[in-house]
Amino acid sequence: MKKKNNDFKVICLLFVCILACMITGCANYSAEEKPPAESGNSVESENEISADIETVEADWSEYFNGRNGTAVIYDPSNRRYTVYNQKLAETRSSPCSTFKIISSLIALENGIILPEDSTRTWSGERFWNEDWNKDIDFREAFRTSCVWYFRQVIDDIGKDRMQKELEKLQYGNCDISDWEGSLNTNNNNRALTGFWIESSLRISPKEQTAVMERIFGGNSDYSEETQNQLKQVMLVPEQDRAALSIYGKTGMGKTNGVVVDAWFTGFAESTEGTIYFCVRLGETEELDVSSTVAKEIAIEIVLDYCM
Repeated sequence: MKKKNNDFKVICLLFVCILACMITGCANYSAEEKPPAESGNSVESENEISADIETVEADWSEYFNGRNGTAVIYDPSNRRYTVYNQKLAETRSSPCSTFKIISSLIALENGIILPEDSTRTWSGERFWNEDWNKDIDFREAFRTSCVWYFRQVIDDIGKDRMQKELEKLQYGNCDISDWEGSLNTNNNNRALTGFWIESSLRISPKEQTAVMERIFGGNSDYSEETQNQLKQVMLVPEQDRAALSIYGKTGMGKTNGVVVDAWFTGFAESTEGTIYFCVRLGETEELDVSSTVAKEIAIEIVLDYCM
């Protein structure tokens, strides 16, 4: 009788082992059969979309007159990038004051800037730009590129929200680690520097155009009210024609007193649709390199492209 009980125990033990193996096998099979994570799908889809966009090179050297620079136009209706100096177009550098588009966007969307009640009080410190030496509102701060105003705005946005928004926009390297701007060798006044001025944050001209499309394109995550408020301050008044409106922001940065980045980036609306553009100038010996020149070049290229 004892032997029979032992045999029965052995049979039961074998049955339990077999059942355990079956359950484990099913669990592994289920894990293998699960669809890829959503984030993986979105990355794959985005890569497929990017691969589907044509890039053509253009000879726009006549606009630059020997300056070291690049120009990019992204035309979503034709799914095409038109690029001059492709290597430089894909090289990341500091966005400088073009980043005011991004800080304004985030602040407007989150109620940190209310255009009708946006005046900030001047500290009394004398700055090199006389336009900054007074109380100033959002519209004038954007127009005069007032650094101390946007330094305050960015501090109000805060590190966590800024990081999240830059990652959503896929804004270059999304690196805000030098929040205070200590890497900037041209200025150590905290009121006039930060991670976006010759510091940790970097973006390429080609990426600038993609970011503009994410903000102002048909699939934008930002409210129409925010986009319109931003467009009002970005509009280039002298180019506001019935058939074409150009919107943009300049930016300029120096290293050890030498201009190494001069930008104008934005978009243009016409009856034919919207294009997104960026011009960046780099250090060039014995030639005028400034954001004003970058803006002039960009407007000429955009007008010729659209008209």
